[in-house]
Amino acid sequence: MEFQYEKGRIYALNSAGKLIAEITFPEAGGIADIDHTFVDGSLRGQGVAGRLVEAAVRQIRSEGLRARPTCSYAARWFSEHPEESDLL
Repeated sequence: MEFQYEKGRIYALNSAGKLIAEITFPEAGGIADIDHTFVDGSLRGQGVAGRLVEAAVRQIRSEGLRARPTCSYAARWFSEHPEESDLL
């Protein structure tokens, strides 16, 4: 699966152009609010949501921003990855 990158959004489409995975993290005041993670039911349990958060973390870090995980999945991901807590 190949992710597409936009400012504040990473997503994937299937071959028919349907959205199958997405994470959004709009920025305001130097903080990227990770506010939404979506994975199509056909992909659940395959680690796609974790890969989305990892990609968002890389993008947020490369832009010199801080992160605020308001999405429940992202908040849990950060609690399970304390090595990334410097971004919070």
